[in-house]
Amino acid sequence: MAHRLTVVVSQSRSQNPKKRELEEQVVASLLGKHGFDVTVVPNLYDLKSDGTGMLCLSGISGDLVVCSWLFPRAARWILDRNQIRGQEGTTLLNSLGESDESEENQDIEQDNQERVIDHRDLPSRRIYCLDLRAYSDASIYVDEIQRIAEELATPTVELAGWINGKPRPAQMERYLASDSAETALQGPIVIDEDPTRRWYPVIDMSRCTNCLECIDFCLFGVYGIDAQETILVEQPDNCRLGCPACSRVCPENAIIFPQHKTPTIAGSPAIAGSMKIDLSLLFGAPDPGAPGAEKAAEVAARERDEQLLLAGRESVGKEVGMPKHRATIKNVEPPKDELDRLIDSLDELDF
Repeated sequence: MAHRLTVVVSQSRSQNPKKRELEEQVVASLLGKHGFDVTVVPNLYDLKSDGTGMLCLSGISGDLVVCSWLFPRAARWILDRNQIRGQEGTTLLNSLGESDESEENQDIEQDNQERVIDHRDLPSRRIYCLDLRAYSDASIYVDEIQRIAEELATPTVELAGWINGKPRPAQMERYLASDSAETALQGPIVIDEDPTRRWYPVIDMSRCTNCLECIDFCLFGVYGIDAQETILVEQPDNCRLGCPACSRVCPENAIIFPQHKTPTIAGSPAIAGSMKIDLSLLFGAPDPGAPGAEKAAEVAARERDEQLLLAGRESVGKEVGMPKHRATIKNVEPPKDELDRLIDSLDELDF
């Protein structure tokens, strides 16, 4: 049997007719081709872990293409937090706001820090995420999905007898069409779920070092740790609507809010590849003379205080949950512990 590829179309939150038309065109085009199983779900970010949509996606074991109105980085880690995992598939399409030259500035800073993903045993299947906001022409997505299908099928095709190089297009077309016409003509699986709009953080585990600064900073019980003492978003719906403060204090920029209006917080690749970017240019802050890390900390503290007051609690400023960021502020030292005091005493003896 030929390799079948599952394509998931995650619908836009809005009822914008142009967006709906693009979704429908992608689905209709794929249904006219052999070798594809198509599933339509509501907006990926809004799906509950135990809801019909996410349970359906959890049942997909093979290679997967997800088309959503989100940055691919955000879509990938939404799936990951719901235990839908695999190797990251490489797509030739850009995401929203990304140009062909953008990749030149995405040199990942090499360091010796371990990332959470380094301890993950990922299945061999591949997951490709496409951003439906990037192009208005459905054929661009369909052509890329077809290319991905051929790329995934090629190793199997070579075993089928094409041992002297890649198969010709006509051979590949016949191979992909080898499933029964009855199967190919089946309609898409449409998940009938009406989720409410949600707001919660998503952790990019390829960047996260498990420093746990987010759990110290957040005062609303959103974060927790699992049995391996790894950070997780334990109570996502405890998050305060519209508040991205924890993303600003994460030293690795690993926290994503997929629906935030600022691309760098919403999962744009601009922050995924390089830590050399001045945070002050990304996030802004009240004090134009402060260094980037301090600016981000000031904005985060102010946003958190606003949410605390709205919840009927007292504001805490920068005195809670930001030890590393407090250390970056001029003339302000973090509280000293017993070891610090011992070292100071030894220094005073002037050995």
